[in-house]
Amino acid sequence: MAVSLSPGRVMVNGPLGELSQQVPVRMQVEQEDGTVVVKRPTERGEDRALHGLTRSLIANMVEGVTNGFQKRLEIQGVGYRASLRSC
Repeated sequence: MAVSLSPGRVMVNGPLGELSQQVPVRMQVEQEDGTVVVKRPTERGEDRALHGLTRSLIANMVEGVTNGFQKRLEIQGVGYRASLRSC
């Protein structure tokens, strides 16, 4: 897996494909020792929210290109009829 950073954009390449995402200008995204670090400029609520969103989007991109997307369904109880279909 490879992460490349350019001003305002993060691109992630992996075995399952390539994803890119625009990053808010206020957030600083850096690569340190093989990890991606998102830094916020202030502790204001708006910056904290953007920081969490940016971090989550990048983490989901990394997960998507390495493991892919899965849905898991667990059925508990008696009397349900279920079948597995792909859409």
